Amino acid sequence: MNDLRIAAVQFEHKNGDKAFNLSRVRDLTAEAVRQGAQIVSFHECCIPAYSYVQTFSKAELLEVAEPVPDGPSVRELMSISREHKVPILAGLFECENDEVYNTYVCVNGDQLLAKYRKIHAFVNPALASGNEFVVFDLLGWKCGILICYDNNLPENVRITALMGAQVIFMPHVTGCLPSVMPGRGTVDPALWENRHRDPAPLRMEFQGPKGRGWLMRWLPTRAYENGVYSIFTNPIGLDDGEIRNGNSMVIDPYGEVIAECHELGDDIAVGVCTPDKIEVSSGQRYLRARRPDLYGKLVDPPAKPPETAPGWELKKPRSN
Repeated sequence: MNDLRIAAVQFEHKNGDKAFNLSRVRDLTAEAVRQGAQIVSFHECCIPAYSYVQTFSKAELLEVAEPVPDGPSVRELMSISREHKVPILAGLFECENDEVYNTYVCVNGDQLLAKYRKIHAFVNPALASGNEFVVFDLLGWKCGILICYDNNLPENVRITALMGAQVIFMPHVTGCLPSVMPGRGTVDPALWENRHRDPAPLRMEFQGPKGRGWLMRWLPTRAYENGVYSIFTNPIGLDDGEIRNGNSMVIDPYGEVIAECHELGDDIAVGVCTPDKIEVSSGQRYLRARRPDLYGKLVDPPAKPPETAPGWELKKPRSN
């Protein structure tokens, strides 16, 4: 197994503008390849955008969603992959049998290598949740996918690692959200608009507990405790009236950030993943030390039905 150079990309998407967003995917893929990337990954629902569908009716969601892999967006993604001769991972809303899923795909040329449906969908009650984990072969490595909230539950990352994943792609749309947690909250959009004239206040917000500081409480742990590489992607800039902090990054099996986006705008971080780190990582020892015979409580049926709830109030969807 050879070293692998993976790009974690961030960009400011436009709500519902698939043509614009795919144009950014195309341009940023080209730049990532120029920087030596062998795989290029983008954020959750980067093709249509994400947060703006909170108020959508089921009918409106279906208008945004596409079949996978035969819809126009995945076909365009395949075209970009062919053009730049590199696998690409990106997200969109998928429709199948009148259901809509938050889906993330990996394409390599005309091949759909993987399709993963978010198993903890919540941004709109009309979204269906997926029901299976995914591990697939990519350039000689075993890779998994978990979308945003899926990564907040340690069990999901652990299961994906137990299925053999050495790299887990973790596309998000997160950060700078309302929260009861001390220090967290939204960022004034005026700081974003004024970022070129006065970048320091915005950078402080992004690096503090509203953004990167919150990520560092848990994200490196997921890589460390499972002995895997984590590829975190996140948009930056305006997202349905709120500001996202980016901080797309590559984290190694020791929980160390080995590459990270620092620009207050579209940016690329290319991390070199080496198999030797996985083999000697603490997380891989922990996987071997597990005592499943003691873990029955983990699969006991809950007293109440499972509920995926964010730490902030969702907007109400419109009726059909």
